[in-house]
Amino acid sequence: MIFVMKRGIEYSRIVVMTMFFVSLVVFPIARINFKKALYNSGLMLRKILIVGSGEAARKAMAAMQDEPNLGYAIAGFVDDKPSEDEISGHKVRRHLEKLERYITFGGIHDVIVAKPELPREKLVELINHIQHKAENTLFIPDISGIAVSGTELRHFFRQQTIIIQVKNNLAAPLIYGTKRVIDYASGLAIAIVFLPIMLLIALIVKLDSSGPALLKQKRLGKKAREFYCYKFRTMLPDAEARLQELLENSQTAREEYDKFWKLTDDPRITRVGNILRKTSLDELPQILNVLRGEMSLIGPRPYLPREWDYIKEESPVIHALPPGITGLWQVSGRNNQDYAFRIAMDSWYVKNWNLWLDVMIFFRTIGVVLKRDGAR
Repeated sequence: MIFVMKRGIEYSRIVVMTMFFVSLVVFPIARINFKKALYNSGLMLRKILIVGSGEAARKAMAAMQDEPNLGYAIAGFVDDKPSEDEISGHKVRRHLEKLERYITFGGIHDVIVAKPELPREKLVELINHIQHKAENTLFIPDISGIAVSGTELRHFFRQQTIIIQVKNNLAAPLIYGTKRVIDYASGLAIAIVFLPIMLLIALIVKLDSSGPALLKQKRLGKKAREFYCYKFRTMLPDAEARLQELLENSQTAREEYDKFWKLTDDPRITRVGNILRKTSLDELPQILNVLRGEMSLIGPRPYLPREWDYIKEESPVIHALPPGITGLWQVSGRNNQDYAFRIAMDSWYVKNWNLWLDVMIFFRTIGVVLKRDGAR
């Protein structure tokens, strides 16, 4: 304490300590953005060739495109019998026997093997051949649905076996406790700062249309326990009757609602409610749920009890954490993604949860809200 509070003539130790903790957050973010800027300008990119042209190869391409911070530039595909000559603008070359030539003359750094249909012997032969031609050989095992964040490989050389170790980050009391402390401290700060704004919004909602300014809905929380979730009212008092009438008279609206559980031009939403939804200000009262421990700032979506039949298979995973005001699916296209995708994103988030994932989602949420990306 003496070290922290002591002030010297030439420097303040408070400043030193403050800068230390600030650097823990700023430097990693700055490093990521610097690398992204280099990659966007075409510098330091690594050319990568994908072996295969089926579903696994397309997933490999999508993975590279979704993670531009990895610095890969897709040089194309190569396969023996491709069904088409081009995939998303990338040329599909034929003849696997010419792979070495493609690597050498194409300036290829890395090669991804994405041909799970190959017999094991052929697959081993192919990987061993590529290993001595490219700088790195990447192989995609089929582990869809399994947590990937924090996984480690265990090597057993005598048996030529690799075991994937999947960590349960929720089993670390200190890390999970830190999340709760951050939730409470941040929630308290937000509540204090935004209290005048919330009072003003409540008044505007009340003046705009009849009905209460604040609504509470039953939602499923941690361990699927029901709780009341608070939001500013954004719909007309007879919202449900309007919805049923619309769904009965419009097949297009019925199909959209069945897919997204939302409507693009929702007649139930008030003028003020439309603004609140686009800016996400309607969710500010959920800070009260955060302070009560029913919700988190970042987490899975708070599902309605009537959605149980659709999520019950994933419930043991999704409801291992409290629901969040924002989450992975909100920053992955928000309302532009279908219902099944939202469930998949929530499940993936819980399986791969860590504090850095929360930090990433927090900053991406700010960008999504400011751009109104996917807002509906």
